[in-house]
Amino acid sequence: VQLQASGGGLVQAGDSLRLSCASSGRPFRGAALGWFRQAPGKEREFVAAITSSGGITDYTDSVKGRFFISRDNAKNTMYLQMNSLKPEDTAVYYCASRYGGVYTPPKKGDNYEYWGQGTQVTVSS
Repeated sequence: VQLQASGGGLVQAGDSLRLSCASSGRPFRGAALGWFRQAPGKEREFVAAITSSGGITDYTDSVKGRFFISRDNAKNTMYLQMNSLKPEDTAVYYCASRYGGVYTPPKKGDNYEYWGQGTQVTVSS
C-alpha cells in the first residue's frame, strides 16, 4: 500500500488549502483514515480522522471549525480542507490509513498501518 499526499504549499494567513491523499495498492474502502502533522522541532500530532464509513470524524481542538476531513472511496482519495489558516498550522502534513478493527476515528499514530510521505504547508503571517 502506498499513500501519496499532495496539495501543500505556501499561503498567507487566512487563506485556504485542500490536501489530498491517494491510495495505491489497496482501496481505501474499509480503512479508517487520518491526517497528522509535524512542525520543525515538534513531535508529530494528530489533526483529523475519519472512520471507514465516513460517518464519524474527529479533530484536534486547534483545527475544529477550520479543517474538514472527507473521503471519496470511489476515487480512493481522502481530503483535508483547511480554511482560515494560521502560521501555527505550518508543518509537514501526513496521511495515514488503518484497515479494520476500529469504530471510532483513531487519534494515535500507532493505530495506523500505512503512511504517506508528507506534504509541506507553510502559512505566512
